[in-house]
Amino acid sequence: MTLPRTPLEPGQLGADAQRALGSPAARMLAARGLVPVQRPRDLLGLLYQLGFDQDLRLREMALESVRKLPEAVMRGGLSDPDIDARVLDFFSWALGGAPGAEAATDLVLRNPAIADETVVALAGRASQNEIDLIAVNEERLLRCPAIISAMYGNRLARMSTVDRVIELAVRNGVRVGGITAWEEICKVYAHGSDRGGVSDEDMDALFARAARLGPEHEGERGGEIVEVDPDAPPPTPEPTESREIWALPVPMKIRLAILGNAFDRAILIRDPKKVVAIAAVKSPGMTDAEIAKYAGLSTLAEEVIGYIANRRDWTKLYNVKLSLVNNPKCPLGMAMRLLPFLREKDVEALARSRGIPSALSAQARKLTTQRSTGKR
Repeated sequence: MTLPRTPLEPGQLGADAQRALGSPAARMLAARGLVPVQRPRDLLGLLYQLGFDQDLRLREMALESVRKLPEAVMRGGLSDPDIDARVLDFFSWALGGAPGAEAATDLVLRNPAIADETVVALAGRASQNEIDLIAVNEERLLRCPAIISAMYGNRLARMSTVDRVIELAVRNGVRVGGITAWEEICKVYAHGSDRGGVSDEDMDALFARAARLGPEHEGERGGEIVEVDPDAPPPTPEPTESREIWALPVPMKIRLAILGNAFDRAILIRDPKKVVAIAAVKSPGMTDAEIAKYAGLSTLAEEVIGYIANRRDWTKLYNVKLSLVNNPKCPLGMAMRLLPFLREKDVEALARSRGIPSALSAQARKLTTQRSTGKR
C-alpha cells in the first residue's frame, strides 16, 4: 500500500516556484534550494517536482538539498496543512536516517494532510514515540487497518500500544489483513484483552525482554549469542529457556510467535493454548526445515498438524510428506492422499508400522503389493 508519487499540477506551486522551473539555469538553482519563495511549502513542493526532471544530476541535487534544508523552512513546510500529501510522503521517505528526521517525522504525522498510505509506511519503521502518536488517531486506524498491521509488525512498537489498537479493531469488527494469525487474535480479544492484570509499563518491559529488543539483546538466549541457521532443524528449547516466555500473557505470546525467531517458535508451537500454537506455525518466519520437524511431532496439537497438512507449499516437500504420514495426528484423509507420493522403502516401512492408524498401514501394504506386482 503505497501512495503514487506523480508530478504536481503547476497551479499547486506558487508563482515563484513555477518560474524556477522555467529554464535549466533556474532549475539548477532550485535543485540547490537557492530559490526564494514566499511559502516554505512551495520550496518543498519544488524540490519534490524536480524529482521528476529528466536530468539525473538535477534529481540527485534536489534529493541532497532536501536533507540540508534549514530547520525553519522544513518546519514551516511540513506543518502547513495545505501542503500536498504526495510531498509529505516524499519527505517522510527522503529524510529517513537524516539528522533531524525524528522531528520531521513528527511534523509529518501531525499534519492533517498526510495520506493513509504514508502513515502505513511510517508505522512499519517508526520509533516507539512515533507509533504512540499514530495510535492516537483511532478514526484513521479503523478506516485504514493496514496501519494496525504495520504497527503490529514493528518490533519497536510498545506492546501496550499494540494491545490497545488490536482491541480497538476487534471491538469494532474491523478485520486487519497482513497479520497471519488474525483469527487467533480475534478469539483472544473477543471479550477484551487477556493481559492477566499486567500494567502497561510491565507489559512493555516483559515483551521487550522476552523478544530481546534492542542491540544489547540481539540474538541472545541465556546470556550467549545464538546464530540461527534458517536451513537447520529448529532447536528443542530447555525448560530454563522457556520459562520467561511461558509466563507471558496470551496476546504477547501470539505477537512473539509472529515476530520472534526459531527459538521463540520452538517454544510457542508447543504452548497448551491452541491459539498460540497456531500463531507460531503461521509465523511468516517459519522455515521449511522447521516445518519438516514439526510435521512429525505427535506431541503437537492436532490443529497444528492439520494446518501443516493443508498447506500445499509445505506438502510439496518430501520430508514434510514423509513426516506427516508417519504422524498419527495427521488427518487420515490427508495421509492417504500423500501416501502414493512416498518412495518404495518408506511405504514398506509404513506397512510394518504400528504407530499409525491401521487403515493407513493397510493401505501402505496394499500399495507395496501393487508396486511389486507392477499394478497401478
